[in-house]
Amino acid sequence: MMRRERLGKWIIAVPMMLLAIATIAPMLYGLNISLKTRKDYVLDRLGVTQTFNVQNFFDAWNNADMGRYFANTIIVTVFSVAILLVLASMCGYALSHLTFRGSKVAFLIILAMMMIPFQVIMVPTIKVLSDMGLINTFPGLIAAYVAQFLPFTVFFMTSYYSGIPKELTEAARVDGNGLFGVWARIMIPVGKPALISMGILNALFVWNDILIALLIMQSPQNRTVMVGVSALRGQYPDNVPTYIAGVLLAVLPIIIVYLIFQRQISAGVTAGATKG
Repeated sequence: MMRRERLGKWIIAVPMMLLAIATIAPMLYGLNISLKTRKDYVLDRLGVTQTFNVQNFFDAWNNADMGRYFANTIIVTVFSVAILLVLASMCGYALSHLTFRGSKVAFLIILAMMMIPFQVIMVPTIKVLSDMGLINTFPGLIAAYVAQFLPFTVFFMTSYYSGIPKELTEAARVDGNGLFGVWARIMIPVGKPALISMGILNALFVWNDILIALLIMQSPQNRTVMVGVSALRGQYPDNVPTYIAGVLLAVLPIIIVYLIFQRQISAGVTAGATKG
């Protein structure tokens, strides 16, 4: 019996260890390259750096206008996530606790929208934003992100809110709360774990996006950080260490956020998956 338990643990542990190595190794390799000089990289691409040239990070930040890109990305991420959470929380409450004609059809439409990749609706999305004069503007990019990520967020919040007893919301209505009052006083506090998880996940999606931002933000000064990092490759075609340093600067905030909130992400996703 003990041998079977140990064997079972090893069967789980070994793939997880390999997955961890496969995830961490490229990051360590990139860090190693970013600390090399251009000459050291050309002479020995795989060797461990001996110079620890941190100047590459300063060059990537200053010469590529990374500060502006970070500011643009923070603005877009904050507003996109805030709008997503408000709309998804309201829709989740309505679909899970309110009875109205067409609610099931609306939920099925949301499920169908989750299966449509952005590449399929890319051209009409850009056409609509162009007709509205929103190309190369922050509102246009925010609207595109909200439209893209809202179906999944609504589905998740609906699943989470379905596990909340309707007696709780009905009691709040009896106490004199309207629909908005129930949503603000009951659904938001109770749904905090799911909202935190969705906020972090959507922030990761928005921060890491390249395609949507590249299509909408056509002006260099309006670029997001991932688009700016992609442009670094053309700016430093023969200086790979500086380019890799820029990539690491771009992903560093995401790594920090994930390390800080990994428990909240896991708890919220698990709760959303098990309720409903």
